[in-house]
Amino acid sequence: MNQSPAVVVSVNISPGGIPKRPIEVGEVTIDGLVGDAHDHEKHRSPIQAICLIDLEDLDALREEGFDLHPGATGENLTVQGLDADELNIGDRLQFSGGLELEITKRRNPCFVLDAISPELQAAIKGRCGCYGKVIRPAEIRPGETIKVLQATTADD
Repeated sequence: MNQSPAVVVSVNISPGGIPKRPIEVGEVTIDGLVGDAHDHEKHRSPIQAICLIDLEDLDALREEGFDLHPGATGENLTVQGLDADELNIGDRLQFSGGLELEITKRRNPCFVLDAISPELQAAIKGRCGCYGKVIRPAEIRPGETIKVLQATTADD
């Protein structure tokens, strides 16, 4: 990871589907962001309460010709300097506003991204972000810094 602190760039919600739209302040409960909904049942799970993606990945994909912006791929949190794709299952993220998440799974691209471009699923593979469950609910705002606490193994 780089030396700059990881930061929340955008907090995004939608009534279902993509894109999700930025909001100034999000209230996060165990179930995810208040006011956020999903079109597909598979996404309605506390272990997938919050979805994160790196702004750096969106920027790279935009340079490759995809029309992407924070929230476009359906992520709840667009972050910078985190390298979300390199986080391990069990790592915890502590946000400066009090929110705490635990990484639960990698995000795989799905057909919903075809609405942006039929080629996006293949292009975004490996840089689609991750999901987290809520450990400590709190409000979340753009500009908050993120501290990563690496998961410990049973041998620790």
